[in-house]
Amino acid sequence: MSLPKSPIIAIPARLGATRLPDKPLADIHGEPMIVHVWRRAMEADIGPVVVACAEAEIADAVRGAGGRAVLTRPDHATGSDRIFEAVEALDPEGRHDAVVNLQGDLPTIAAPVIRAVFAPLVEPGVDIATLVAEITDPAERSDPNAVKAAVVFPPDACAHPPVARALYFSRAPVPWDGGDATRPLFHHIGLYAFRRAALARFVALPATPIERRERLEQLRALEAGMRIDVALVDTVPLGVDTPADLARARELLAPPG
Repeated sequence: MSLPKSPIIAIPARLGATRLPDKPLADIHGEPMIVHVWRRAMEADIGPVVVACAEAEIADAVRGAGGRAVLTRPDHATGSDRIFEAVEALDPEGRHDAVVNLQGDLPTIAAPVIRAVFAPLVEPGVDIATLVAEITDPAERSDPNAVKAAVVFPPDACAHPPVARALYFSRAPVPWDGGDATRPLFHHIGLYAFRRAALARFVALPATPIERRERLEQLRALEAGMRIDVALVDTVPLGVDTPADLARARELLAPPG
């Protein structure tokens, strides 16, 4: 195995968010948020894009903008399960050798950030690739909503972006900084690139106690011995989870003038 030759981007979307109901359909300058995310994925230009929809209303919005949508079972436990169903339905022959799982609440994510998630897959032993950014806000160091990755980047790393193996993920501040706030901690960005076989293996695994305890599904993969490597990017993209986040996204995406 080497760097995938035929990736596909899959965006899981459902209406059931509690903090921001009907989030994928939230209006941002005349278009639903999910359409903005689809546009960002298209701008990345790394392969076809499909939205894996739990409800017909989301599929209608995506198709109305010219995008491709696949209706999936509404009861999937995770976005990974949802994109697996959609990609298997769309590509049962397995032509696409990698699947990017792009969250449907990242309407401002930059195309280079999406493309960066492929960097770790140049290493044949990597099953899953994901992203981190160094934490710069001191409040995030202890915030359980800011998931941390325990990872050590070599000081002489020459790759761009720098890549290293993930040892653990937690809502706690890991690794322990010994009270020294100058020691870096890394904010995990929930954007993944799976080798196709790795995605199939991952969704077939049962949830684990440590996954349930941390509420982080990637721990299931680590516990099963799968390898996750991370690429380091400059910033954490805005995730829209609250009305305040939505207002900020509208501000960032406002037309010039």
